[in-house]
This record gives sequence, structure tokens and C-alpha cells, in this order.
Amino acid sequence: MNNRLLKQIERFCVVGGVAFLIDAGILYILREWLSIYYLIANMVSFTVSTMYNFWASTQWVFEVTEEKKKNKTYTILFVLFSVVGLALNQVCMYLFVSKIGIYYMIAKILSTGIVMCFNFVTRKMMYD
Repeated sequence: MNNRLLKQIERFCVVGGVAFLIDAGILYILREWLSIYYLIANMVSFTVSTMYNFWASTQWVFEVTEEKKKNKTYTILFVLFSVVGLALNQVCMYLFVSKIGIYYMIAKILSTGIVMCFNFVTRKMMYD
């Protein structure tokens, strides 16, 4: 593995860790404090953390040129991949919580791990 790829993976993990804290924190607040149904709360928290992830990924993780930042195709692809990631996350949450009976915050960790792999591959394809 080359140094550039290792650096991207390390930075992706840092950004992902912060995004996870945002995601899990908002999910917990919406679910526990505001009693919002877990799948709706998950959709909101995922969306907010994805916006942070987009900004951080284009600023720090991947070497995104100004040309690519201004190109609407990349934004559209990011949104499309994010919608697929949200759908995958929602399906995982539903299966883990409603079908298997796992506590929703543990399910969030498992779901995030699955979606994280998808996110890295799609973002790498987009920006490299």
C-alpha cells in the first residue's frame, strides 16, 4: 500500500470518527430526549453527519481540486452515493433493531461500519 493511500485512509478514519460522533449524538438526542422514532431520528442524524463528511472529505481527506469542487457532477454523485448509503444504513438499522432486537445504539455502530466501507470506496472513485 502506498503512502498516499495510507494517508487517505488515516484521514478518512479521523473524519469518519467525528462524523460518527455527530451521527450517534444526534440520534441519541432525537431518540431519548425528543422520543422520535429511531428510523426517523437515524435519517436526520445520518444526513447531518453526511454534510459534515462531505465538507471534511473535500477539504482534508481527498485531494479535491477547485475544478472538481465547482463541478456539479461531483456534488450530484456525492448526493446519490449518500442516498444509497442512507438506504443501506436504514435497512441495517431496521434489520438489527426490529428483526434481531439489538439496542439501537449498538445497531448504529454495526450499521456505520458497513456503510463506512461503501463510503470510502465511492468517495475514492469520485475524487481520485
